[in-house]
Amino acid sequence: MAASIDVVVPVRDHYALTIACLEHLERQTAPHRVIVVDDGSGDGTAALLRRDWPQVTTIELGSNHGFTTAANRGVSAGEGECVVLLNNDVQLHPDCLERLAAPLEADATIGSVAALMLAPGERTIDSIGVAADVTLAGFARLQGHPVTDARRCEPVLAGPEGTAGAYRRRAWEQAGGLDETIRAYMEILDLALRLQTAGWRTACAPDAVGVHLGSSTYGRRSATQRRLAAFSRGYLLRRYGVMLSRAAVRALVTETIVVVADMLTRRDPQALLGRVEGWRAGRGCERRPWPPSDAIDSSISLGESFALRRGALRGKSS
Repeated sequence: MAASIDVVVPVRDHYALTIACLEHLERQTAPHRVIVVDDGSGDGTAALLRRDWPQVTTIELGSNHGFTTAANRGVSAGEGECVVLLNNDVQLHPDCLERLAAPLEADATIGSVAALMLAPGERTIDSIGVAADVTLAGFARLQGHPVTDARRCEPVLAGPEGTAGAYRRRAWEQAGGLDETIRAYMEILDLALRLQTAGWRTACAPDAVGVHLGSSTYGRRSATQRRLAAFSRGYLLRRYGVMLSRAAVRALVTETIVVVADMLTRRDPQALLGRVEGWRAGRGCERRPWPPSDAIDSSISLGESFALRRGALRGKSS
Protein backbone atom coordinates (compact mmCIF):
# COMPACT_ATOMS: atom_id res chain seq x y z
CA MET A 1 0.00 0.00 0.00
CA ALA A 2 1.43 3.33 -1.07
CA ALA A 3 -0.61 5.26 1.46
CA SER A 4 -2.70 8.23 0.47
CA ILE A 5 -3.21 10.25 3.62
CA ASP A 6 -6.22 12.22 4.85
CA VAL A 7 -5.52 14.44 7.86
CA VAL A 8 -8.73 15.22 9.74
CA VAL A 9 -8.61 18.17 12.16
CA PRO A 10 -11.78 18.80 14.19
CA VAL A 11 -11.80 22.36 15.55
CA ARG A 12 -13.94 24.68 17.62
CA ASP A 13 -12.70 28.26 17.90
CA HIS A 14 -9.00 29.01 18.67
CA TYR A 15 -8.24 29.94 15.07
CA ALA A 16 -4.63 30.85 15.87
CA LEU A 17 -3.98 27.28 17.05
CA THR A 18 -5.52 25.91 13.87
CA ILE A 19 -3.31 28.14 11.71
CA ALA A 20 -0.16 27.00 13.51
CA CYS A 21 -1.24 23.38 13.05
CA LEU A 22 -1.85 23.92 9.32
CA GLU A 23 1.49 25.68 8.88
CA HIS A 24 3.26 22.63 10.29
CA LEU A 25 1.21 20.36 8.03
CA GLU A 26 2.36 22.41 5.02
CA ARG A 27 5.95 21.39 5.79
CA GLN A 28 5.25 17.64 5.78
CA THR A 29 7.37 15.42 3.56
CA ALA A 30 4.44 13.10 2.74
CA PRO A 31 1.67 14.18 0.32
CA HIS A 32 -1.66 14.47 2.09
CA ARG A 33 -5.07 16.09 2.07
CA VAL A 34 -6.19 18.22 5.02
CA ILE A 35 -9.84 18.19 6.09
CA VAL A 36 -10.78 20.69 8.81
CA VAL A 37 -14.18 20.20 10.44
CA ASP A 38 -15.51 23.34 12.12
CA ASP A 39 -17.65 22.11 15.01
CA GLY A 40 -19.70 25.23 15.68
CA SER A 41 -16.97 27.83 16.09
CA GLY A 42 -18.00 31.32 17.11
CA ASP A 43 -14.85 33.07 15.88
CA GLY A 44 -15.45 32.82 12.14
CA THR A 45 -13.06 29.87 11.71
CA ALA A 46 -14.80 28.39 8.65
CA ALA A 47 -14.95 31.68 6.73
CA LEU A 48 -11.35 32.52 7.59
CA LEU A 49 -10.16 29.10 6.44
CA ARG A 50 -11.99 29.40 3.12
CA ARG A 51 -10.44 32.83 2.59
CA ASP A 52 -6.87 32.12 3.75
CA TRP A 53 -6.50 28.35 3.20
CA PRO A 54 -8.42 27.45 0.01
CA GLN A 55 -6.27 24.34 -0.40
CA VAL A 56 -7.78 22.91 2.78
CA THR A 57 -11.15 21.12 2.66
CA THR A 58 -13.34 22.92 5.18
CA ILE A 59 -16.52 21.30 6.51
CA GLU A 60 -18.81 23.50 8.60
CA LEU A 61 -21.23 21.70 10.93
CA GLY A 62 -23.07 24.89 11.89
CA SER A 63 -23.50 24.02 15.55
CA ASN A 64 -21.49 22.15 18.14
CA HIS A 65 -21.89 18.38 17.85
CA GLY A 66 -18.80 17.23 19.75
CA PHE A 67 -15.43 15.84 18.76
CA THR A 68 -16.66 12.38 17.78
CA THR A 69 -19.25 13.60 15.28
CA ALA A 70 -16.81 16.13 13.83
CA ALA A 71 -14.12 13.47 13.43
CA ASN A 72 -16.50 10.99 11.81
CA ARG A 73 -17.74 13.63 9.35
CA GLY A 74 -14.19 14.49 8.42
CA VAL A 75 -13.16 10.88 7.88
CA SER A 76 -16.23 10.15 5.75
CA ALA A 77 -15.39 13.13 3.53
CA GLY A 78 -12.02 11.64 2.58
CA GLU A 79 -10.83 8.68 0.54
CA GLY A 80 -7.25 8.15 1.70
CA GLU A 81 -6.15 4.67 2.75
CA CYS A 82 -4.54 6.25 5.81
CA VAL A 83 -6.59 8.51 8.08
CA VAL A 84 -4.75 10.70 10.59
CA LEU A 85 -6.82 12.27 13.38
CA LEU A 86 -5.09 15.40 14.60
CA ASN A 87 -5.91 17.95 17.29
CA ASN A 88 -5.43 21.56 16.26
CA ASP A 89 -3.17 22.12 19.29
CA VAL A 90 -0.52 19.78 17.85
CA GLN A 91 2.50 20.86 15.80
CA LEU A 92 4.07 18.01 13.83
CA HIS A 93 7.72 17.57 12.93
CA PRO A 94 8.13 17.71 9.11
CA ASP A 95 8.47 13.92 8.62
CA CYS A 96 5.76 12.93 11.10
CA LEU A 97 3.07 11.92 8.60
CA GLU A 98 5.54 9.93 6.53
CA ARG A 99 6.76 7.99 9.56
CA LEU A 100 3.25 7.59 11.00
CA ALA A 101 1.92 5.98 7.82
CA ALA A 102 4.94 3.68 7.38
CA PRO A 103 3.76 0.84 9.68
CA LEU A 104 0.43 0.69 7.81
CA GLU A 105 2.29 0.34 4.53
CA ALA A 106 4.64 -2.32 5.90
CA ASP A 107 2.10 -4.61 7.61
CA ALA A 108 -1.45 -5.23 6.40
CA THR A 109 -2.52 -6.55 9.82
CA ILE A 110 -1.92 -3.19 11.53
CA GLY A 111 -5.04 -1.06 11.84
CA SER A 112 -3.75 1.88 13.86
CA VAL A 113 -0.50 3.63 14.73
CA ALA A 114 0.36 5.85 17.71
CA ALA A 115 2.54 8.92 17.25
CA LEU A 116 4.99 10.25 19.82
CA MET A 117 3.60 13.44 21.29
CA LEU A 118 5.98 15.60 23.30
CA ALA A 119 5.21 18.28 25.85
CA PRO A 120 6.30 21.83 24.97
CA GLY A 121 10.07 22.06 25.23
CA GLU A 122 10.34 18.51 23.79
CA ARG A 123 12.10 17.05 26.84
CA THR A 124 9.26 14.90 28.14
CA ILE A 125 6.59 12.68 26.64
CA ASP A 126 2.99 13.87 26.53
CA SER A 127 1.86 10.48 25.18
CA ILE A 128 2.78 7.68 22.87
CA GLY A 129 -0.58 6.04 22.50
CA VAL A 130 -2.99 5.02 25.23
CA ALA A 131 -2.93 2.15 27.74
CA ALA A 132 -5.86 0.54 29.57
CA ASP A 133 -5.95 -1.15 32.97
CA VAL A 134 -8.17 -4.11 33.90
CA THR A 135 -11.14 -1.79 34.55
CA LEU A 136 -10.71 -0.36 31.03
CA ALA A 137 -9.67 3.02 32.40
CA GLY A 138 -7.39 4.68 29.87
CA PHE A 139 -4.12 6.53 30.42
CA ALA A 140 -1.71 8.37 28.16
CA ARG A 141 1.26 6.01 27.79
CA LEU A 142 4.58 7.15 29.28
CA GLN A 143 3.24 10.59 30.09
CA GLY A 144 5.85 12.65 31.92
CA HIS A 145 8.67 10.23 31.06
CA PRO A 146 11.87 11.44 29.37
CA VAL A 147 11.96 11.22 25.58
CA THR A 148 14.56 8.44 25.85
CA ASP A 149 11.79 6.12 27.15
CA ALA A 150 9.73 6.43 23.95
CA ARG A 151 10.65 2.93 22.69
CA ARG A 152 9.67 1.16 25.90
CA CYS A 153 7.19 -1.69 25.42
CA GLU A 154 5.41 -1.14 28.72
CA PRO A 155 2.75 -0.23 29.52
CA VAL A 156 0.94 -2.29 26.89
CA LEU A 157 -0.25 -0.24 23.91
CA ALA A 158 -4.02 -0.30 23.38
CA GLY A 159 -3.97 2.13 20.45
CA PRO A 160 -3.29 5.77 19.46
CA GLU A 161 -4.07 8.72 21.69
CA GLY A 162 -6.57 11.34 20.58
CA THR A 163 -4.01 14.07 19.93
CA ALA A 164 -2.49 12.38 16.86
CA GLY A 165 -2.91 8.88 15.49
CA ALA A 166 -3.18 7.04 12.18
CA TYR A 167 -5.82 4.52 11.14
CA ARG A 168 -6.20 2.22 8.17
CA ARG A 169 -9.44 3.35 6.56
CA ARG A 170 -10.61 -0.23 6.12
CA ALA A 171 -10.12 -0.89 9.83
CA TRP A 172 -11.85 2.37 10.78
CA GLU A 173 -14.85 1.55 8.61
CA GLN A 174 -15.03 -2.05 9.82
CA ALA A 175 -15.16 -0.83 13.43
CA GLY A 176 -17.76 1.80 12.58
CA GLY A 177 -15.62 4.82 13.48
CA LEU A 178 -16.09 6.71 16.72
CA ASP A 179 -19.15 6.13 18.91
CA GLU A 180 -21.11 9.38 18.67
CA THR A 181 -22.92 8.74 21.95
CA ILE A 182 -19.66 10.02 23.43
CA ARG A 183 -19.18 13.70 22.63
CA ALA A 184 -15.56 13.81 23.76
CA TYR A 185 -13.05 11.92 25.95
CA MET A 186 -12.40 8.16 25.92
CA GLU A 187 -13.91 7.76 22.45
CA ILE A 188 -10.43 7.05 21.10
CA LEU A 189 -9.81 4.38 23.76
CA ASP A 190 -13.15 2.80 22.90
CA LEU A 191 -12.20 2.67 19.21
CA ALA A 192 -8.79 1.21 20.08
CA LEU A 193 -10.43 -1.59 22.07
CA ARG A 194 -12.96 -2.31 19.32
CA LEU A 195 -10.24 -2.44 16.67
CA GLN A 196 -8.24 -4.95 18.69
CA THR A 197 -11.39 -7.00 19.32
CA ALA A 198 -11.94 -7.07 15.54
CA GLY A 199 -8.45 -8.54 15.10
CA TRP A 200 -6.54 -5.44 14.02
CA ARG A 201 -3.09 -4.93 15.50
CA THR A 202 -1.72 -1.60 16.67
CA ALA A 203 1.80 -0.17 16.62
CA CYS A 204 3.90 2.72 17.90
CA ALA A 205 5.87 5.04 15.63
CA PRO A 206 8.33 6.71 18.04
CA ASP A 207 9.99 8.53 15.13
CA ALA A 208 6.67 10.18 14.20
CA VAL A 209 6.95 13.18 16.48
CA GLY A 210 4.76 16.15 17.30
CA VAL A 211 4.40 18.69 20.10
CA HIS A 212 1.12 18.83 22.01
CA LEU A 213 0.56 22.37 23.25
CA GLY A 214 -2.45 21.49 25.41
CA SER A 215 -6.13 21.63 24.55
CA SER A 216 -8.25 24.63 25.45
CA THR A 217 -11.52 23.57 23.79
CA TYR A 218 -13.32 22.66 27.01
CA GLY A 219 -10.86 24.07 29.53
CA ARG A 220 -8.63 21.98 31.75
CA ARG A 221 -10.65 20.54 34.64
CA SER A 222 -13.60 22.82 33.88
CA ALA A 223 -17.08 21.67 34.90
CA THR A 224 -17.85 20.89 31.24
CA GLN A 225 -14.67 18.87 30.76
CA ARG A 226 -15.17 16.88 33.95
CA ARG A 227 -18.81 16.11 33.17
CA LEU A 228 -18.03 14.99 29.62
CA ALA A 229 -15.19 12.76 30.81
CA ALA A 230 -17.39 11.32 33.56
CA PHE A 231 -20.17 10.63 31.06
CA SER A 232 -17.76 8.70 28.87
CA ARG A 233 -16.52 6.64 31.81
CA GLY A 234 -20.03 5.74 32.96
CA TYR A 235 -21.09 4.87 29.42
CA LEU A 236 -18.11 2.61 28.75
CA LEU A 237 -18.40 0.89 32.13
CA ARG A 238 -21.88 -0.21 31.06
CA ARG A 239 -21.16 -0.93 27.39
CA TYR A 240 -18.30 -3.28 28.28
CA GLY A 241 -20.00 -4.83 31.31
CA VAL A 242 -17.10 -3.86 33.56
CA MET A 243 -19.29 -4.05 36.67
CA LEU A 244 -20.10 -7.67 35.82
CA SER A 245 -16.49 -8.63 35.18
CA ARG A 246 -13.73 -9.88 37.46
CA ALA A 247 -12.60 -6.27 37.74
CA ALA A 248 -15.94 -5.14 39.21
CA VAL A 249 -14.75 -4.65 42.79
CA ARG A 250 -11.70 -2.70 41.71
CA ALA A 251 -13.82 -0.58 39.37
CA LEU A 252 -16.33 0.16 42.13
CA VAL A 253 -13.58 1.17 44.56
CA THR A 254 -11.85 3.30 41.94
CA GLU A 255 -14.95 5.13 40.77
CA THR A 256 -16.13 5.80 44.33
CA ILE A 257 -12.80 7.32 45.32
CA VAL A 258 -12.55 9.38 42.14
CA VAL A 259 -16.08 10.75 42.48
CA VAL A 260 -15.75 11.60 46.18
CA ALA A 261 -12.35 13.22 45.67
CA ASP A 262 -13.64 15.31 42.78
CA MET A 263 -16.68 16.45 44.78
CA LEU A 264 -14.49 17.45 47.73
CA THR A 265 -11.93 19.34 45.67
CA ARG A 266 -14.23 20.93 43.11
CA ARG A 267 -17.28 21.36 45.36
CA ASP A 268 -19.70 20.25 42.66
CA PRO A 269 -21.26 16.92 41.60
CA GLN A 270 -20.12 16.89 37.95
CA ALA A 271 -18.09 13.66 38.26
CA LEU A 272 -21.08 11.85 39.73
CA LEU A 273 -23.72 13.35 37.46
CA GLY A 274 -21.70 12.64 34.34
CA ARG A 275 -21.20 9.00 35.29
CA VAL A 276 -24.90 8.56 36.01
CA GLU A 277 -25.82 10.13 32.66
CA GLY A 278 -23.33 7.94 30.83
CA TRP A 279 -24.56 4.80 32.58
CA ARG A 280 -28.13 5.64 31.59
CA ALA A 281 -27.05 6.30 27.99
CA GLY A 282 -25.73 2.75 27.81
CA ARG A 283 -29.06 1.25 28.84
CA GLY A 284 -30.45 -1.06 26.18
CA CYS A 285 -27.24 -0.97 24.12
CA GLU A 286 -25.68 -4.23 23.04
CA ARG A 287 -22.77 -5.11 25.31
CA ARG A 288 -19.41 -4.82 23.64
CA PRO A 289 -17.18 -7.91 23.65
CA TRP A 290 -14.47 -7.85 26.30
CA PRO A 291 -11.23 -6.74 24.62
CA PRO A 292 -8.44 -9.28 24.07
CA SER A 293 -5.72 -9.54 26.71
CA ASP A 294 -3.22 -7.95 24.30
CA ALA A 295 -5.19 -4.71 24.54
CA ILE A 296 -5.11 -4.47 28.35
CA ASP A 297 -2.19 -3.99 30.70
CA SER A 298 -3.07 -6.17 33.67
CA SER A 299 0.18 -5.16 35.40
CA ILE A 300 -1.14 -1.64 36.16
CA SER A 301 -2.00 -1.89 39.85
CA LEU A 302 -4.73 0.03 41.63
CA GLY A 303 -2.12 2.32 43.18
CA GLU A 304 -0.45 2.90 39.84
CA SER A 305 -3.77 3.75 38.22
CA PHE A 306 -4.36 6.45 40.84
CA ALA A 307 -0.84 7.76 40.31
CA LEU A 308 -1.51 8.01 36.59
CA ARG A 309 -4.74 9.90 37.24
CA ARG A 310 -2.98 12.29 39.61
CA GLY A 311 -0.32 12.93 36.98
CA ALA A 312 -2.99 13.93 34.47
CA LEU A 313 -4.72 16.18 37.01
CA ARG A 314 -1.46 17.96 37.74
CA GLY A 315 -1.46 19.10 34.14
CA LYS A 316 0.71 16.61 32.28
CA SER A 317 -2.10 16.08 29.79
CA SER A 318 -5.13 17.94 28.55
